[in-house]
Amino acid sequence: MRLASSIGLILLLPAISFGQGPVTKGNLVMEGIPEIPTSLMEKMNQYQNVRSASFEDWAPDGNSILMSTRFGETSQLHIIDHPGGARKQITFFREPVSSGSFCPADTSNCFIFSRDAGGNEFAQLYLFNTANGSSTLISDGGRTQNSISQWSNSRNKFVSVSTRRNGKDYDLYLSDMSEPAKAKLILQEGGSWGATDFSPDDKQLLVSKFTSADKSQLFLLNIETGVLKEINPSKEDISYNNAKFTANGKGILMINNQDNEFKVLKYYDIATNKTTVITDKIKWEVVGLGLNKARTQGVFITNEDGLSGLYILNTNDLSYRKINGIPEGVISGAKFHPTKNQLAIGLNTATSPGDIFTLSLDNNNLVQWTYSEVGGLNNNSFAKATLIHYPTFDLVQNEPRLIPAFYYKPAKATGKVPVVINIHGGPEGQSRPNFSSFISYMTNEMGIAVISPNVRGSSGYGKSYLKADNGYLREESVKDIGALIEWIAKQPELDASRIAVYGGSYGGYMVLASLTHFNDKLRCGIDVVGISNFVTFLNNTEEYRRDLRRVEYGDERDPKMNAFLQKISPTNNIDKITKPLFIIQGQNDPRVPVTEAEQMKTKMQEKGGKVWYLLAKDEGHGFRKKTNSDFMQWSIVKFLEENLLQ
Repeated sequence: MRLASSIGLILLLPAISFGQGPVTKGNLVMEGIPEIPTSLMEKMNQYQNVRSASFEDWAPDGNSILMSTRFGETSQLHIIDHPGGARKQITFFREPVSSGSFCPADTSNCFIFSRDAGGNEFAQLYLFNTANGSSTLISDGGRTQNSISQWSNSRNKFVSVSTRRNGKDYDLYLSDMSEPAKAKLILQEGGSWGATDFSPDDKQLLVSKFTSADKSQLFLLNIETGVLKEINPSKEDISYNNAKFTANGKGILMINNQDNEFKVLKYYDIATNKTTVITDKIKWEVVGLGLNKARTQGVFITNEDGLSGLYILNTNDLSYRKINGIPEGVISGAKFHPTKNQLAIGLNTATSPGDIFTLSLDNNNLVQWTYSEVGGLNNNSFAKATLIHYPTFDLVQNEPRLIPAFYYKPAKATGKVPVVINIHGGPEGQSRPNFSSFISYMTNEMGIAVISPNVRGSSGYGKSYLKADNGYLREESVKDIGALIEWIAKQPELDASRIAVYGGSYGGYMVLASLTHFNDKLRCGIDVVGISNFVTFLNNTEEYRRDLRRVEYGDERDPKMNAFLQKISPTNNIDKITKPLFIIQGQNDPRVPVTEAEQMKTKMQEKGGKVWYLLAKDEGHGFRKKTNSDFMQWSIVKFLEENLLQ
């Protein structure tokens, strides 16, 4: 089924050449983008009308599920009350609604959701009354970030995280559902804090302080006195993922990487400070943990070379078992039913978009609740990911270091095929075999092979790998792209003379850096909300992010580091780029400000380089509105047709 929004945009934008000067169409500003044929728009229409569904929460009575999907321009919240049932939309906003959490009280008709404006990420909290459809602002409403963190066991209080005090630090607030807009400040230590669990008696709170991707700390907060006590203090840098109290409140189940390359599940005895490792036999990262209401069972998810594993934990004897029969893919979350021995999970595979399933823990029966539309296409036509490992420039224990990557091959291509290297952001992100209709379009309709590498600095492969690009090691990860280019040249089915680089956020920097280092081996690059100069980026990114990013990239206030960052920044190496570049940016981006894109575009234009530019005035760090996203994809395809395929 074709949506009215897609048809409307096709009618609005017939085959038009936007020329070289800035042209504004609605909220889009374009430079250098040539004619977008109507035939291209129509050809992509089915792929662009693929939907996905994500699980948000169980209703308090367990009879329905709160979920997110998109029927129109933006993702909104819906209710579904049985497997395969109709998705009843309950929020209707111009801006996407990013999350929803029910008040767990059985008699409550309310849930809390968050929403920002134009992608600025200053998310505010709203209380939605399902009885009458009204929503009420319950956070401060300013240029602040707000999110709900935890519900109390009494089910009538919640902790939220907010930067409202000074716009920089993430503090913790406690609210009561009798007056949810009244928030009591309970922690203001400075830095980035979050809450992971209430103690069974609701007198204490497990809280964490996040310093960087490889360093965080865990604390006990006495809610009444405000006394803060560190759990498991250590001189070693430890990274925690999650932590929950056991049923008696005497122990903590926690995930960290202390004395281990990977994050593992552990039991911590509060009285003795003794730690017991639970998942020492699993040689991969544990990435999520949840408990049932009685805290007698837990569920945790593993990241096993990009694929998800699902495990059930007996919290009494700390034994666990893997759930078999789950389709091979990526699990986005799991939550216990309020009363039944059942889980709800979000799952997507290489050939199916995100959908919601329930899993009975009594008989392992997996039931699909949502069936997301795929634009009338055949699921079997979507691109499948093959895990590869290619050697890079350095050694590990006297053996070549291997870089993992997911390789999407065109099924119908003959002869040598062109390649798009798709680089993830983060830089602590990870390319995983998630469903992508756009990758499928490139492989199926354009005959392009897509390779998504996990260069050093990616998560999921241990803490040494994660830290291998920090600070002065920044360009080591760029060399991993150079090694991939060399690997491509050795593959008989791939055309090493036709390679493009494509990436967003930090991946956008990697695109620009790849063009400065490997310009002669590349045809073109597509930079989406990318960093072009680390010094200007660190000076202009929102204040609440600066210290976190300095740990990763280096502190630009240090003269030696400043000189290094300037040396490697693409804006200072612009003369090395002679290949076509497409820059895409959201005007309201708080992470990588629009100035990063503007200065790169200007320098390319000043030197007479070929540059396309697309700016969305109502977007932030990526395009979330369908109209904007559709046009961005049309333009990318046109760019690749002109600069990669010819």
